[in-house]
Amino acid sequence: MIINSQTKIAALLKHHPDALEAIIKLSPDFKKLRNPVLRKLMAGRTTIAMASKIGGCKPEDFFEKLKPFGFEADDSKPVEEEKEDRPIPDFIKELDTSKVIPLDVRSMLAIGNDPLKLIQETVKSLQAGQVLKIINTFEPTPLVKLLEKQGFQSYTYFGEEDLVETYFYKTKAASSVQLEAVATESNDWDQLLKRFENKLQQTDVRHLEMPMPMMTILEALEKLPADTALYVHHKRIPVFLLTELKERNFDYRIKEVSEGEVFLLIFKN
Repeated sequence: MIINSQTKIAALLKHHPDALEAIIKLSPDFKKLRNPVLRKLMAGRTTIAMASKIGGCKPEDFFEKLKPFGFEADDSKPVEEEKEDRPIPDFIKELDTSKVIPLDVRSMLAIGNDPLKLIQETVKSLQAGQVLKIINTFEPTPLVKLLEKQGFQSYTYFGEEDLVETYFYKTKAASSVQLEAVATESNDWDQLLKRFENKLQQTDVRHLEMPMPMMTILEALEKLPADTALYVHHKRIPVFLLTELKERNFDYRIKEVSEGEVFLLIFKN
């Protein structure tokens, strides 16, 4: 199989499942791929280039590790699997560049700021026929899932190693879409802490770069006993994670201590 920096991790594993352990040896961060839920969530949308950035290695390291499994690196050729997995939607084929609203969030993320508020404001201001282009260093999977459920079509283009462009087309069905506000008042915080006394697992994701906080929390929840709560130290309210928690039948409480310090208590509903 011919591969390049834009080959999806899912395509590698589909072609040769034993490549999983070879990839994991490249970085401790890749151990999360052993979790089938996280693997399904991330591998289908993560390229070798994106994974290299997360794991602190280079695409060439992947190519070298994967050679014994019959993979051949050729960074000059497109990967056919990507075209088959992600067909180009009509709104991209007929894209009018004058209708594209670009939003580059790379600088905000680089200094640790959350671009969610800016994204919310931009989404609300979209007019009929306009296309929002989020410019990032990785595919914003949670945002894609959220807006697609609310009626947006999306398409992601992987350019250079640090350039990922995700397009969102505002359909008629999504004309009144608003990202939900998050209630941060937790009047029963102390009572819940007492309820789960001696039954708390803690994780600190404040030092992690996106999208690792969400991946780390979901991995911890997969192993969480039914009568135990996960106590999370975060630097912001993870709005997209909250949507995922609802789908997985988890309840949560949020406590904002100060700017850059947020606690979450997550437990089975």
